Amino acid sequence: MALSQAPRESPPSEATFTSPLLFATPSSWVDVVMKDFDRFLLDHAAAEKKASGMAVSMLSHYPDRPELVEAMADLAIEELSHYREVVKWIHSRGQRTAADEKDPYVGRFRKSIRDGKEIYLLDRLLTAGIIEARGAERFALVGDALESGPLQKFYRAIARSEERHFELFYELASLYFAKDVVAERWQELLEDEAAIVRSLPLRAALH
Repeated sequence: MALSQAPRESPPSEATFTSPLLFATPSSWVDVVMKDFDRFLLDHAAAEKKASGMAVSMLSHYPDRPELVEAMADLAIEELSHYREVVKWIHSRGQRTAADEKDPYVGRFRKSIRDGKEIYLLDRLLTAGIIEARGAERFALVGDALESGPLQKFYRAIARSEERHFELFYELASLYFAKDVVAERWQELLEDEAAIVRSLPLRAALH
């Protein structure tokens, strides 16, 4: 099975993303972000750094799955490059990076991951895919809200990257597990994620 690791050609304008999410981020979230964009940038940098670390953790835990190892190695590098780019934007605005804070969204969503060697892998892949899908949706919203220019182009490019990542995690799950099992569990986790997003307060943060 060919995994969609290589970037696809995309138009330089808005990302054409069909979201699988069951709850759309409200416009009020965008308002909160735009009012404290420097804080959002700090959280974005932390999210990219954590995503790179997660990919390294995955390839370390599953060395017997070569497709996963190769995909996560590529992903770790890409996420760290995103971190570097966000850091440049932070510094260009006269700010400095800060200590990481706990992400209430990710913390709660991880509780949906079940114990057991195989089902843990399935849930870990699918929760990661859904988190990437939420990132794609929200980065696209930020891109739409920003004025035309380099920062808007950056966020639209990031949104397209997150979309590819969501597809990659789903494809990996479908490679290792029966498609009907993946589809059923995907729907369950989407419902869990929607409930979490509905219940969380809005912050100038990705989640």
